[in-house]
Amino acid sequence: MYPIQYAVSLPVRAVDSVAENLSTRSRLVNENQGLRSENLLLRSRSQKFAALESENARLRALLDSSGELGEEVVVADILAIETRSAMRQIVINKGSRQHVYVGQPIADAHGIVGQVFDVSTFSSSVILITDSRHSIPVRINRNGLRAIATGGENEDELILSYIPNNADIRVGDLVVSSGLDHRFPAGYPVGEVEHVDTTPSESFARISVKPSAHIGRAREVLLVWPRRLMNQLPPLPSP
Repeated sequence: MYPIQYAVSLPVRAVDSVAENLSTRSRLVNENQGLRSENLLLRSRSQKFAALESENARLRALLDSSGELGEEVVVADILAIETRSAMRQIVINKGSRQHVYVGQPIADAHGIVGQVFDVSTFSSSVILITDSRHSIPVRINRNGLRAIATGGENEDELILSYIPNNADIRVGDLVVSSGLDHRFPAGYPVGEVEHVDTTPSESFARISVKPSAHIGRAREVLLVWPRRLMNQLPPLPSP
């Protein structure tokens, strides 16, 4: 009777096998979709952690540089940036509520960025040192030679004015703020001499400087207060 029983049960077994296979396939498809979703979520979190790590590194660099400034500083976020040839400025998320004032120097972890020219309650506009309307007194760190650094034609260029053709200045010289304007902290990096052009028929050399600050790439900057001024202000409000 076994062959007859086997033949009779064969269709049932086949149906059960097909049903089991379909169930297994459905379960595998669901598990695969779940794993894909989980993998996407983990990759998203990994990217977020990488971004946070990068941001922490930038903030640590800013805080480390505050010691070099020797002044009171507060970190501000950049909300917008404008680097057209006619106007080069940024907008930061600090304003009069944080005691920001017109003319206040702005720096980053690498050098001087610019100064505040307009203040509202919760934000401020900053003119960059590369703006052709902006000038800053500087000196050559190697020999103390003084000059005026003015924004150039290119968005990543400064021009040193009134440097005689025979002046001792070389490509690679570090240019720092002189502090003679009593506005920018003295001795903080402004840029590095990139090109020296001396024309015999001209009285002064044309010297271009690459800014030390990461203008156009930074996401945070430092608001700098002279300690003499900070002592006259009430405590800064909590963020």
